[in-house]
Amino acid sequence: MAQQKEILVPDIGDFDEVEVIEVLVAAGDTVTEEQSLITLESDKASMEVPSPHAGRVVELKLAVGDRVAKGSPMVVLELDEAATPEAPAAAEQSAESAAAEKPAAAEKSAAAEKPAAPAAATAAAEEIRVPDIGDFDDVEVIEVLVTSGDTVTEEQSLITLESDKASMEVPAPRAGRVAQVLVKVGDRVSEGSPILQLEAVRGDAPAAAAPAAERTPEKSAAEEPAAATPPARPRQAPLPAVEEGAFRRAHASPAVRRFARELGADLGRIDGSGPKGRILKEDVKAWIKGRLSGAAPAASGPAAGAGIPPIPAVDFSQFGAIETVDLSRIKRLSGPHLLRAWLNLPMVTHHDEADVTDLEAFRGSLKAEAEKRGVRVTTLVFIIKALVDALRAFPDFNASLAPDGTQLIRKQYFNVGIAVDTPNGLVVPVIRGVDGKSLYDLSAELAELSDKARNGKLAPADLQGGCISISSLGGIGGTAFTPIVNAPEVAILGVTRARMQPVWDGSDFIPRLLLPLDLTYDHRVIDGAAAARFCARLCQTLGDIRRLLL
Repeated sequence: MAQQKEILVPDIGDFDEVEVIEVLVAAGDTVTEEQSLITLESDKASMEVPSPHAGRVVELKLAVGDRVAKGSPMVVLELDEAATPEAPAAAEQSAESAAAEKPAAAEKSAAAEKPAAPAAATAAAEEIRVPDIGDFDDVEVIEVLVTSGDTVTEEQSLITLESDKASMEVPAPRAGRVAQVLVKVGDRVSEGSPILQLEAVRGDAPAAAAPAAERTPEKSAAEEPAAATPPARPRQAPLPAVEEGAFRRAHASPAVRRFARELGADLGRIDGSGPKGRILKEDVKAWIKGRLSGAAPAASGPAAGAGIPPIPAVDFSQFGAIETVDLSRIKRLSGPHLLRAWLNLPMVTHHDEADVTDLEAFRGSLKAEAEKRGVRVTTLVFIIKALVDALRAFPDFNASLAPDGTQLIRKQYFNVGIAVDTPNGLVVPVIRGVDGKSLYDLSAELAELSDKARNGKLAPADLQGGCISISSLGGIGGTAFTPIVNAPEVAILGVTRARMQPVWDGSDFIPRLLLPLDLTYDHRVIDGAAAARFCARLCQTLGDIRRLLL
């Protein structure tokens, strides 16, 4: 009986609880060593997990939407006996059986060695370089997975790279024998950096050659013109030149990027149909077919699904001197996310004002004690506490809409994201478990997260798990604005600078400090009346902070 083995998720770098967005095999499928089994995606990167052995899939242990970590079971594999190292050992059951099987084993060995002779003849070595790995540069090599003399198959992983946000394996573009490894652990590489010298072994692709050999001359002659027909169409529009900047920013795995390069497809012009707009091989094929058939190209980018035409390119240099600067990495990553939210969420903003006169007086009374604790209590920490009180009263605001749009997922925890302005752009670290922390605890954690954000020291976990976000411009100015919901959250609170204004108390105008609040919400989940009640509750609590004790 063939040996069965449970295949586990390997070390995938500094990631935990990563979502499964694709299951690439099914029960009964036969897989080869290094064939991809599943695709994982964090909020920063996607990665394919290969099979460590060849064999047949007996059972799937996970499904799309599951969250996994290192050591989580993926599949049960019935190992290919020919590729299982334990098979020869199993033949040594006893001295008698070993002696009886020697002649047969010798014959098999001789037969197995015969085709190996021509395979030993090698062609000139080819230098293999780091392929397009997306928007990464100067990335560290954390593993070298092959050594000189190793024979590798196409798509077998050669090295593992790790940036500050993700780890990825670089596959071999073709089969061959490793003549020389040109990198070591700790080296830093970019697209085009040499990895190793690979000698192409003659006769290393019998599986690909076999079907061609089986064709009859008549069939082959009839099929070849048919296969060449699409590219030979006289009126076919040429493929557009690849725009490298858009290609790098496209949301696609390294395997899809290589596939697109081979076909000459521009990923920047392709609308992804995968989870979170991820471009799949099917999307690349469909785009190529559309171009070859003369069909009009689809609108590019995340706006394509809405049928929005792209903004035409303008040569601004004709009007005067210009300077071109690269967007920061944070802006390049957050821009498409904000655009997807803007296009997919029907957003409405409700404006209100909270009387924080008494709150500011109380905050001032805490100054001396806060200094002793080494913290600074700001108005923002009171807003965070009052916001959690409002979330308890209106649980639909502490929720996310299910992907199918038919259910609301209410959260029983209270994590608040705080937008922080940094030299490289806006980031939103998350303060977890706000309901269990004091004003002093929140002040200390807010200062720590803000400092980490401005120095680029935030970890991926610091940016995840938010229930609602706050974007505060109080330290800068303004009277009102309309913040964009940080999907999949359903609301975001905007705050601008408080101002002293005359307020009529029934008999006279008295000066009061009023704080403008701007609540943007997803209208699919929250209606205008609920938003008005939520803001009224928030303003009432900020107006009398003692209500937090009730």
